[in-house]
Amino acid sequence: MLKVAVIGATGAVGQEFIVALNKHKWFQITQVAASERSAGKKYIDAIRDPSSGILRWHNREEVPEYARDMVVSKVDDIKPGNFDLIFTALESDDAKIIEPKFAKTTPVISTAAAFRYEADVPVVIPGINDSHAELLNVQRKNRGWKGFIAPLPNCTTTGLAITLKPILDKFGIEKVLMTSMQALSGAGRSPGVIALDIMDNVIPYIPKEEEKVQVEAKKILGAFSGRSISPADFRVSCTCTRVPVIDGHTETVFVETEKPVDAESVKKEMLDFSRNVSIKSLPTAPKDYIIVHDDPTRPQPRIDREINDGMTTVVGRLRKDTAFDNGIKYVLMSHNEKMGSARGAVLLAELLKGKAVL
Repeated sequence: MLKVAVIGATGAVGQEFIVALNKHKWFQITQVAASERSAGKKYIDAIRDPSSGILRWHNREEVPEYARDMVVSKVDDIKPGNFDLIFTALESDDAKIIEPKFAKTTPVISTAAAFRYEADVPVVIPGINDSHAELLNVQRKNRGWKGFIAPLPNCTTTGLAITLKPILDKFGIEKVLMTSMQALSGAGRSPGVIALDIMDNVIPYIPKEEEKVQVEAKKILGAFSGRSISPADFRVSCTCTRVPVIDGHTETVFVETEKPVDAESVKKEMLDFSRNVSIKSLPTAPKDYIIVHDDPTRPQPRIDREINDGMTTVVGRLRKDTAFDNGIKYVLMSHNEKMGSARGAVLLAELLKGKAVL
């Protein structure tokens, strides 16, 4: 059993880690850390509002028993050498400072964007670009670290990259156009104002989101030489919006392929890829990596986001775009707080353990 710490354990993503690692076969949380405001308190008290007594717990599951009485540490009190792995759920500005300190001795799996775009840092989605994990050994050598930093992609990138992979492998890709309808939970849990802003509304701009997706999708689907990643040679353009949905990012996607394509062929490739995905044996891997619906009213976040514990990417409205010789269109839905966040990070840890990178 590997000993792990969770940094940022009281926030929304940190809470997802607490649930995702409950009774895990391979990983055991032995310490949690958060802000100085929470330090020294039992975990259950750290997530309770001191004035109202309200429990600021955002999951459907109850707070796991193992975590309730754990005493929350200050980040500065964490001794990284005591752990086999550290999960971080930090804002990028904090991650830039904190994560390299940990990585000197211990592997770090991060939900932050701070290091995603550096040349020796792979952005790995298990089952999609597993071989890129070998770049972590290059990173170790470059930086003189015993550990490494392995960031997750932006949660909007995750479902897109997963669905593009079988298309790229079989038909090649010239360009991708995507519009996202992103859930509120991706913006954090701010009381009051955010609810008033989003009710009866769509926010047509999410700062830096489009740039992140456009760069990350090409990095994830790029070619790995053994020492570096060459971004995939296709164009990506996207528009990212926020909609009044709690969890689950929906995206409409157009793909222009290099080879002739039709809906049935793409469906077959997606389902074949799902059946044969490399990570099927990992504890957190979903039974279905991709589901493709024939019902034109699916996917829908409220119905589809919890399939296989939120780890499945759900596709629907798969159809040929008759305006283009080699055009295909579809809608996807991916759970931003599960596959796109903490549970996806645990799945990545499982992959790295299996590859003996941890």
